[in-house]
Amino acid sequence: MAVALTEKEFFQHLNTSFQLKLDDQKVELELVEVKGYLPLAQEQTGMERFSVFFDGPGSVRLPQRLYALAHEQMGEFEIFLVPISGNEQGFRYEAVFNYFKK
Repeated sequence: MAVALTEKEFFQHLNTSFQLKLDDQKVELELVEVKGYLPLAQEQTGMERFSVFFDGPGSVRLPQRLYALAHEQMGEFEIFLVPISGNEQGFRYEAVFNYFKK
């Protein structure tokens, strides 16, 4: 069972590997940055707002979509990834989280 996808949880797993399931193959991504956002003056209180950034291989450019990820401690979960930069050396992906804390 996957853990709660919070900024704190992702930060604990910075610089570790995640396995992405892509059809019949697995692609390894590394969590390279967790970036929290300060609350805005006009926003409601109690929001969890952050982004996570993954680096992946240059041999596979993943299109923007929902993917299944697996991590040794975090378990399996789905995440919407967007490619934000890259070249033949590797690609960087971002997932943005914006929700009310429980």
